[in-house]
Amino acid sequence: MTKRNSGVDEYIARCPKEARGELAKIRAAIRAAAPGATERTDYFRMPGYSDPGIDRYDGMFAWFSFKEPHIRIHVVPSVIQAHRKELAGYVTTKAIVSFPMGKPVPITLVKKLVKASLKAMKDKSE
Repeated sequence: MTKRNSGVDEYIARCPKEARGELAKIRAAIRAAAPGATERTDYFRMPGYSDPGIDRYDGMFAWFSFKEPHIRIHVVPSVIQAHRKELAGYVTTKAIVSFPMGKPVPITLVKKLVKASLKAMKDKSE
């Protein structure tokens, strides 16, 4: 994992105390799912991950954020569509999955979505 003076620690520290633990877990899950990625906050001003093998969107393929009352992961739209059944219990938009605060974030699902987003961007299928 490469860090570009990422600012992710600062982002998490600015979030409400009750969200920080789950945000840290999402961060760890993304790092585990994409160990070669660069962690940064300069694209959309939220924690995001880029890969040198992606030649568009500055290599970005996943982000996470906090917007009360949700902890969110952002992936490419095709990933949301491909995993509709698994995401049925969560609030989704075209590219965001929202997990309610107060409930554990499904880390296995997060890793699966991140891996799929990275693959989709590398395959240019988006």
